[in-house]
Amino acid sequence: MVRARSGAPALIKQLLDVGVRTLLVPMVDTPEQAENVVAATRYPPQGIRGVGAAAARASRWGARAGYVDIANDEVCLLVQAESVAALSNLDRICAVDGLHGVFIGPADLAASMGYLGQAGHPEVQAAIETAIQTISASGKAPGTLTGDSAMARRYLDLGARFVAVGIDVTLLAGATRRLASDFDLGSSDPASTPGASAY
Repeated sequence: MVRARSGAPALIKQLLDVGVRTLLVPMVDTPEQAENVVAATRYPPQGIRGVGAAAARASRWGARAGYVDIANDEVCLLVQAESVAALSNLDRICAVDGLHGVFIGPADLAASMGYLGQAGHPEVQAAIETAIQTISASGKAPGTLTGDSAMARRYLDLGARFVAVGIDVTLLAGATRRLASDFDLGSSDPASTPGASAY
């Protein structure tokens, strides 16, 4: 799964041409945006993806016979609903043909709801839970993110089909802090500790 920077068609084309099959596209607030993203992932006549498959890694540089005939069916497209506007349009976003799932972005949703930095706020959590149920009822796959194991299990129990339960950089940072703490480096100035590394 690759999270695109945006739903720009040129960017989506690049990602698909290098072989990405599952795309996560952020900040989709309307069904029209979702339709445009779907179109960017599909070859004509279903979409607007550029047909340069023979020069693309996805077709093994032309070695996959009939790639353009099967490529549309190989793409799994997920969009991120991360705002009050997106949640108000959620039923219509979920109704877009060619869309396979919707990921609720808790941090941006919380900010959009007026709870910046408070993704765990009860109103934000209630909105996420309702969204998971709405997406699931539509037949699409709901997903979200949390670092809380109990909350992740709750989301799964509510019908979420994919839940990110960790972020690589935060896992690395956490492990580094624990290691520094084991050597009492976390609470002191490394420059003043003989033999200690500033890293």
